[in-house]
Amino acid sequence: MGRSALNGLTIVGLVFIVIGALVFATPVFQTHQTQNVAQIGDLKLQAEKTNTYTIPPFLGGGALILGAALIAAGILRRQ
Repeated sequence: MGRSALNGLTIVGLVFIVIGALVFATPVFQTHQTQNVAQIGDLKLQAEKTNTYTIPPFLGGGALILGAALIAAGILRRQ
């Protein structure tokens, strides 16, 4: 069988590099959630809650390092 240009380790490494780059590009993201506060018959009182999450930079750096290591392992394994 022929070998493909990218093996599994290399692909997973590329995914980790993309995730790490995204963490550095947008370290803060928000989610919005609508909650029912009260309901009387057909009348509903709703409130929207916004949650803000911050991803620590060391996680992005770790993902980049892990991705580079996996790519290197994939290249060395192929040889």
